[in-house]
Amino acid sequence: MVGRCLHPHCRQFRGSVRDPGPLRFGDGFCSSGRILIDGMEIASITVHQLRAKLTIIPQDPMLFSGSLRLNLDPFAEKSDADLWEVLRKVHLSDSVAVWGRGLDFEVGEKGDNLSIGQRQLLSIARALVRESKVVVMDEATANVDQESDRLIQQSLKDSFSGGDTTVLCIAHRIETIAHSDKILVLDDGRVVEFDSPSALLQRHDGVFRALVESAGVDSRRK
Repeated sequence: MVGRCLHPHCRQFRGSVRDPGPLRFGDGFCSSGRILIDGMEIASITVHQLRAKLTIIPQDPMLFSGSLRLNLDPFAEKSDADLWEVLRKVHLSDSVAVWGRGLDFEVGEKGDNLSIGQRQLLSIARALVRESKVVVMDEATANVDQESDRLIQQSLKDSFSGGDTTVLCIAHRIETIAHSDKILVLDDGRVVEFDSPSALLQRHDGVFRALVESAGVDSRRK
């Protein structure tokens, strides 16, 4: 992406990190180029405006002590009906109904009364409430079980399939990225491959194909 425009047209753009290490593009640092979100260059807007367009979901998502409503919509910009619709999209509405008190359910400090998977799903819900244009999943499913990972992937598909949001997913787990629109593969901090999953799998000596085969992932799965 050195010296080029990044237009968030693809729904999901994901990075596969082969070996942990610093990210390095080329032989030096990027000294030119533009990044555009919805046709707007980020250098032309304030930091506050830029942050309003982004949501970052790390391994340990940030939740705070207070009601579920407050965690989802701290500035009270959405109706309860809107919040319930968001919870439905991330497959949490049934769980919230079982917890009791609905949107008034009290979330513990750092979400300690919720599972890791539930915290991540709430983070996705919060991105929907904010109508984020770019969602960065930074190893967000690294610590969740397989079923929670499946729910998170389904929630991402259901929530951001309209093309209005770009999802950048940094992951080591092949299953997490195998069916993305585009995959960027890093090796020792260098970009070694970037293409659609189907194109990468057709490369007989490709890095991504080797990773898929070594992980025993069924590449035909939809």
